[in-house]
Amino acid sequence: MSNFHKVVLAYSGGVDTSACIPYLQNEYGVKDVIAFAADLGQGDELEHIRQKALQAGASESIVIDLIEPFVSDYAFPAIKANALYEGKYPLSTALARPLIANRLVQIANDLNADAVAHGCTGKGNDQVRFDLAIASLAPELPILTPARQWSMSREELIVYGEKFGIPAPVSKKSPYSIDVNLLGRSIEAGPLEDLYQAPSEDVYQMTSSIDNSPEKAQDLEIEFQAGIPISIDGLQLDPVSLIKKVNSIAGNFGFGRIDMIENRVVGIKSREIYEAPGLMLLIKCHQELESLTLSGDVLRTKGNLERQWADLVYQGFWFSPLKKALDAFIDETQKDVNGVIKVRLYKGNLIIQGRKSSINSLYSSDISTYGSNDKFDHTSAEGFIYIWGLANRIWASVTRKKNI
Repeated sequence: MSNFHKVVLAYSGGVDTSACIPYLQNEYGVKDVIAFAADLGQGDELEHIRQKALQAGASESIVIDLIEPFVSDYAFPAIKANALYEGKYPLSTALARPLIANRLVQIANDLNADAVAHGCTGKGNDQVRFDLAIASLAPELPILTPARQWSMSREELIVYGEKFGIPAPVSKKSPYSIDVNLLGRSIEAGPLEDLYQAPSEDVYQMTSSIDNSPEKAQDLEIEFQAGIPISIDGLQLDPVSLIKKVNSIAGNFGFGRIDMIENRVVGIKSREIYEAPGLMLLIKCHQELESLTLSGDVLRTKGNLERQWADLVYQGFWFSPLKKALDAFIDETQKDVNGVIKVRLYKGNLIIQGRKSSINSLYSSDISTYGSNDKFDHTSAEGFIYIWGLANRIWASVTRKKNI
């Protein structure tokens, strides 16, 4: 038995975290397990989740609405960073973990808990994200990880939970592991482990199939201010309402599905299915606006740092000095990212239709044009090319002499 009497558990209502409650009590000897569930816009009946934790044996069950900070403090920075892990995954699940960990630590401190706990498995990424975030915020706080100790398969875990009155939420024959929040859904395991088999339509909920998507295309205008989306078709919306609206529109056209072989933090490859219609659309629009408002050297430098930013968040380093430094660089670049991007949605596709920035556009039509009003000085090109290629010309001359 342990010396931990009061533990705050990051609780989702799923198989793993539900089984953690009796396991912490019976195997760790924890007297008070306090379940904390974060409302991240997942759409679940959160009162049901709160009650489920109590039925599983929690002494207290807390649900906190974190939707607005999830969008403003986590999703919007990811959009400004054009964050796509391995060029594909927009971190819809990964972004939630540091927010949950932060509030988990706050609750533990407020309640004078002896430790915190989570239900992440030893093969996943979330264990790394939670552990690193908690260690950064409260290095003295112990972290209990039942799922890394119990050595049960998912099927065995369901049976274990049923012994304590925890109902199985999925089929025992082909269970999926699913995580949902306002930004998207992640789906893995079960039939998806056959890498050659296409996902069945029952995997998806936020996006329509291409066959069922509208036959008529729809155009949207997304306005950004300092790199943050603020309106759709001229209608200004608060952050949460904006994400909900763009999720609905893009998802209706089947945009935002991702099927990838992903390199996990722990060193294994896994097949991951994601749905993130709104987040993907906003990142693509933001990238396009940056191409108009940022200089070429800033774009190239930012592109390299974006990949590093996405890697850091994916790997659990949201609270780190390098991430903080990258944020400062990215925020500086976003001062000029103001304007509107027009896109067309049709049958799973997002097509850029137009772009404009009345204040920060670096496109000069009278210099770029090939028309009669061209103001570009063509005579300067010869001298420019001579200087630009001088070093290479000297190298070529020396190399040729050596070979004679």
